[in-house]
Amino acid sequence: MAGRHKFSELRARMSPESQARADEKSAKLEMEMNLSELRRAMQLSQEEIAAILHVGQGSVAKMEKRADMLVGTLRRFIQAMGGDLELIARFPNHSVKIENFSSLSKPANEVEPSNAHQAAS
Repeated sequence: MAGRHKFSELRARMSPESQARADEKSAKLEMEMNLSELRRAMQLSQEEIAAILHVGQGSVAKMEKRADMLVGTLRRFIQAMGGDLELIARFPNHSVKIENFSSLSKPANEVEPSNAHQAAS
């Protein structure tokens, strides 16, 4: 058909520099996704996520559009897709994994040893 070319043919015509730039941009795009893109990449529907989270499909749609949400909500959304959320603070000369929220992913009956005395009361 006129006007249609295989991607491999088009790519072969690109200079090595252009191919390298395209590869770099593609890799970056794969690492940066919003929640709806991530859900689709995981081949999950809003209905499937809603069932796991025990909410309606409309709630999932709203979560995907939010620019700001609670860490616990985001963690549960990621876990519903089979993932695990880590928070990393990046500074000019180092990065730090934030551990404050690690207990959010544990079952309610699992208590941190340092908080065991509080759970007993």
